[in-house]
Amino acid sequence: MKRRFRPLVILISAAVLAWVAAVLILPSTSVSRETEFVLLDGRKISLQSLRGRPVLVSFWATTCAPCVEELPDLIQLYREWHGLGFELIAVAMPYDPPSLVQKFVQDRGLPYPVALDIDGKVTSAFGGVPYVPAAFVIAPNGKVVLNYTGRLDIAKTRRIIEKYLKPAS
Repeated sequence: MKRRFRPLVILISAAVLAWVAAVLILPSTSVSRETEFVLLDGRKISLQSLRGRPVLVSFWATTCAPCVEELPDLIQLYREWHGLGFELIAVAMPYDPPSLVQKFVQDRGLPYPVALDIDGKVTSAFGGVPYVPAAFVIAPNGKVVLNYTGRLDIAKTRRIIEKYLKPAS
Protein backbone atom coordinates (compact mmCIF):
# COMPACT_ATOMS: atom_id res chain seq x y z
CA MET A 1 0.00 0.00 0.00
CA LYS A 2 2.87 2.40 0.73
CA ARG A 3 4.24 1.92 -2.79
CA ARG A 4 0.95 3.08 -4.32
CA PHE A 5 1.14 6.44 -2.59
CA ARG A 6 4.84 7.10 -3.24
CA PRO A 7 4.29 8.57 -6.78
CA LEU A 8 1.43 10.70 -5.48
CA VAL A 9 3.56 12.03 -2.61
CA ILE A 10 6.42 12.78 -5.02
CA LEU A 11 4.06 14.56 -7.41
CA ILE A 12 2.50 16.68 -4.66
CA SER A 13 5.94 17.51 -3.23
CA ALA A 14 7.20 18.58 -6.65
CA ALA A 15 4.13 20.77 -7.19
CA VAL A 16 4.58 22.47 -3.82
CA LEU A 17 8.30 23.07 -4.48
CA ALA A 18 7.55 24.49 -7.93
CA TRP A 19 4.96 26.86 -6.46
CA VAL A 20 7.36 28.03 -3.72
CA ALA A 21 10.14 28.56 -6.28
CA ALA A 22 7.81 30.55 -8.52
CA VAL A 23 6.72 32.78 -5.66
CA LEU A 24 10.29 33.40 -4.51
CA ILE A 25 12.04 33.68 -7.87
CA LEU A 26 9.63 35.09 -10.43
CA PRO A 27 9.06 38.84 -10.43
CA SER A 28 5.99 40.25 -8.82
CA THR A 29 3.27 41.56 -11.09
CA SER A 30 2.72 44.54 -8.84
CA VAL A 31 4.62 46.78 -6.47
CA SER A 32 3.09 48.40 -3.41
CA ARG A 33 1.44 51.74 -4.15
CA GLU A 34 3.01 53.02 -0.94
CA THR A 35 6.51 52.59 -2.38
CA GLU A 36 8.14 55.98 -1.98
CA PHE A 37 11.13 57.42 -3.79
CA VAL A 38 13.31 60.04 -2.08
CA LEU A 39 14.75 62.27 -4.79
CA LEU A 40 18.15 63.95 -4.76
CA ASP A 41 16.54 67.28 -3.88
CA GLY A 42 14.73 65.72 -0.89
CA ARG A 43 11.26 65.60 -2.49
CA LYS A 44 9.30 62.37 -2.21
CA ILE A 45 7.27 60.67 -4.92
CA SER A 46 5.09 57.63 -4.27
CA LEU A 47 3.88 55.15 -6.83
CA GLN A 48 0.37 56.06 -5.66
CA SER A 49 0.91 59.64 -6.87
CA LEU A 50 1.90 58.27 -10.30
CA ARG A 51 -1.15 56.02 -10.65
CA GLY A 52 -2.77 56.46 -14.04
CA ARG A 53 0.56 57.03 -15.79
CA PRO A 54 3.06 54.62 -17.33
CA VAL A 55 6.23 54.60 -15.24
CA LEU A 56 9.69 53.25 -15.93
CA VAL A 57 11.71 52.62 -12.77
CA SER A 58 15.37 52.19 -13.67
CA PHE A 59 17.81 50.82 -11.09
CA TRP A 60 21.40 51.82 -11.80
CA ALA A 61 24.81 52.58 -10.34
CA THR A 62 27.41 55.19 -11.21
CA THR A 63 30.05 52.47 -11.62
CA CYS A 64 27.92 50.31 -13.95
CA ALA A 65 29.09 50.59 -17.58
CA PRO A 66 25.83 49.26 -19.14
CA CYS A 67 23.88 51.72 -16.97
CA VAL A 68 25.90 54.61 -18.38
CA GLU A 69 25.60 53.25 -21.93
CA GLU A 70 21.78 53.24 -21.79
CA LEU A 71 21.53 56.84 -20.52
CA PRO A 72 21.09 58.44 -23.99
CA ASP A 73 18.13 56.10 -24.69
CA LEU A 74 16.52 56.90 -21.34
CA ILE A 75 17.04 60.64 -21.78
CA GLN A 76 15.48 60.53 -25.25
CA LEU A 77 12.54 58.43 -24.03
CA TYR A 78 11.88 60.85 -21.18
CA ARG A 79 12.13 63.96 -23.33
CA GLU A 80 9.84 62.54 -26.02
CA TRP A 81 7.12 61.12 -23.81
CA HIS A 82 7.11 62.95 -20.48
CA GLY A 83 4.61 65.46 -21.88
CA LEU A 84 2.31 62.56 -22.82
CA GLY A 85 2.05 61.32 -19.23
CA PHE A 86 5.15 59.09 -19.07
CA GLU A 87 7.33 59.17 -15.96
CA LEU A 88 10.82 57.80 -15.46
CA ILE A 89 12.47 57.48 -12.08
CA ALA A 90 16.10 56.40 -11.84
CA VAL A 91 16.98 54.75 -8.54
CA ALA A 92 20.62 54.75 -7.48
CA MET A 93 21.60 51.53 -5.75
CA PRO A 94 22.05 51.59 -1.96
CA TYR A 95 25.82 51.13 -2.24
CA ASP A 96 26.26 54.24 -4.41
CA PRO A 97 27.43 57.20 -2.29
CA PRO A 98 24.90 60.07 -2.50
CA SER A 99 27.60 62.67 -3.24
CA LEU A 100 28.84 60.60 -6.18
CA VAL A 101 25.28 60.16 -7.49
CA GLN A 102 24.64 63.91 -7.19
CA LYS A 103 27.83 64.76 -9.11
CA PHE A 104 27.10 62.12 -11.77
CA VAL A 105 23.57 63.46 -12.34
CA GLN A 106 24.77 67.08 -12.52
CA ASP A 107 27.67 66.27 -14.86
CA ARG A 108 25.38 64.44 -17.29
CA GLY A 109 22.38 66.75 -16.95
CA LEU A 110 19.83 63.98 -16.40
CA PRO A 111 16.38 65.53 -16.99
CA TYR A 112 14.35 62.94 -15.08
CA PRO A 113 13.96 62.40 -11.33
CA VAL A 114 16.75 60.49 -9.61
CA ALA A 115 16.13 58.80 -6.28
CA LEU A 116 18.52 57.59 -3.61
CA ASP A 117 17.84 54.24 -1.95
CA ILE A 118 20.19 54.54 1.00
CA ASP A 119 18.28 52.10 3.21
CA GLY A 120 17.41 49.63 0.42
CA LYS A 121 13.64 49.96 0.89
CA VAL A 122 12.96 50.66 -2.79
CA THR A 123 15.03 47.74 -4.05
CA SER A 124 13.23 45.52 -1.53
CA ALA A 125 9.83 46.79 -2.69
CA PHE A 126 10.77 45.60 -6.17
CA GLY A 127 11.63 42.12 -4.92
CA GLY A 128 15.33 42.83 -4.56
CA VAL A 129 17.51 44.00 -7.41
CA PRO A 130 20.62 41.81 -7.52
CA TYR A 131 21.98 43.17 -10.82
CA VAL A 132 22.03 46.52 -12.60
CA PRO A 133 20.87 47.88 -14.82
CA ALA A 134 17.38 46.65 -14.02
CA ALA A 135 14.14 48.20 -15.20
CA PHE A 136 10.48 47.83 -14.35
CA VAL A 137 7.69 49.27 -16.46
CA ILE A 138 4.57 49.86 -14.42
CA ALA A 139 1.27 50.24 -16.25
CA PRO A 140 -1.19 52.96 -15.20
CA ASN A 141 -3.13 50.35 -13.17
CA GLY A 142 -0.04 49.63 -11.04
CA LYS A 143 0.86 46.25 -12.56
CA VAL A 144 4.45 45.52 -13.55
CA VAL A 145 4.29 44.82 -17.29
CA LEU A 146 8.04 44.54 -17.89
CA ASN A 147 10.85 43.40 -15.62
CA TYR A 148 14.18 43.61 -17.42
CA THR A 149 17.73 42.98 -16.21
CA GLY A 150 20.67 44.12 -18.30
CA ARG A 151 20.94 46.91 -20.82
CA LEU A 152 17.37 47.83 -21.66
CA ASP A 153 15.83 46.61 -24.91
CA ILE A 154 14.65 50.10 -25.78
CA ALA A 155 12.54 49.06 -28.80
CA LYS A 156 10.58 46.54 -26.72
CA THR A 157 10.24 49.02 -23.87
CA ARG A 158 8.92 51.69 -26.24
CA ARG A 159 6.29 49.32 -27.65
CA ILE A 160 5.06 48.52 -24.16
CA ILE A 161 4.99 52.10 -22.85
CA GLU A 162 3.44 53.55 -26.01
CA LYS A 163 0.22 51.60 -25.38
CA TYR A 164 -0.33 53.59 -22.19
CA LEU A 165 0.47 57.13 -23.36
CA LYS A 166 -2.15 59.86 -23.47
CA PRO A 167 -2.85 61.19 -26.96
CA ALA A 168 -1.18 64.49 -27.79
CA SER A 169 -3.48 67.50 -27.56
